[in-house]
Amino acid sequence: MTVLRPWVADGHCDSIGNYIQGKRSLKQGNEGGHWDLERAREGGLALQVMACYIESEFKPSSATLRGLELIHALHQFISENPEKVMIVLSQEELRQLPHTDKLGILLSVEGGEILGESLFMLDIIYQLGVRALGLTWNQRNALADGAGERTHSRLTRLGESVIHRMNELGMVIDVSHLNEEGFYHVLDLSDAPIIASHSCAYELCQHPRNLKNDQLKALSRNRGLIGVNFYPHFLSADGKASLNDVVRHISHIADISGVESIGLGSDFDGIDKAPYGLEHVGRYPNLAEALLQAGFSQSEIEQIFYKNFMRLLMNVIK
Repeated sequence: MTVLRPWVADGHCDSIGNYIQGKRSLKQGNEGGHWDLERAREGGLALQVMACYIESEFKPSSATLRGLELIHALHQFISENPEKVMIVLSQEELRQLPHTDKLGILLSVEGGEILGESLFMLDIIYQLGVRALGLTWNQRNALADGAGERTHSRLTRLGESVIHRMNELGMVIDVSHLNEEGFYHVLDLSDAPIIASHSCAYELCQHPRNLKNDQLKALSRNRGLIGVNFYPHFLSADGKASLNDVVRHISHIADISGVESIGLGSDFDGIDKAPYGLEHVGRYPNLAEALLQAGFSQSEIEQIFYKNFMRLLMNVIK
């Protein structure tokens, strides 16, 4: 049997947290964890969105400082591995992928807390190389309410200004972790496609971090996409999952909003366990084979694995 090895664009991993804490260099697999350069090559990774997740203990008073520290750590990681990785800042770098030996790294911040209550901070982090921003984590901030608040609030006036400025700059708006009303408010405001970088289908697993069918349809109308998350608690009610559960969510989303609205957002190193068969970034070929067995064509698998995400980035980033 021919093993599919499509290129991979992964919309979300939290591995820089291990790096900044000194737990791993992220260079080789024998250090543990889910993500490193050695296994990323094995898995066919061409583009990785690396998230700077600002931990709850730094919020709110030290969130900006911690966010900047994480951005600095990401730049340090890139500078330590110049022969293996390259930062993605514009369409120019995107066009080089995957036709280069280097893995593309796109910088993201997970949580608008890094902005404090100041719109000008958005321009600052953009100048520092950040090209995607998750508006919230699970909590409320000055932009909006997170999914953990269980509220019916829309974006604040500052949040509205952030959306407009992100469109102007060419930054990817990430609505994973945002509450449902905020999700629709972003769609009302944004002139550009948006992403839910690491979420799953609510219809299959009723977790507040997952997207309902109407949200999936709205993302499709926006030309946006959902990066399917590998966290077992988002994949199944009992918190036990295999790669077949990932296939189940992908199949459901394809039925509701089309293959063109699906990407991958592993959440590697931001989750405490991964599905059986997808234990680390080197296991992506297993998912490709499982999708093929489930009836997806090679062309559809390539869309899900890489092309949909790259299309969105080329439509947003300048």
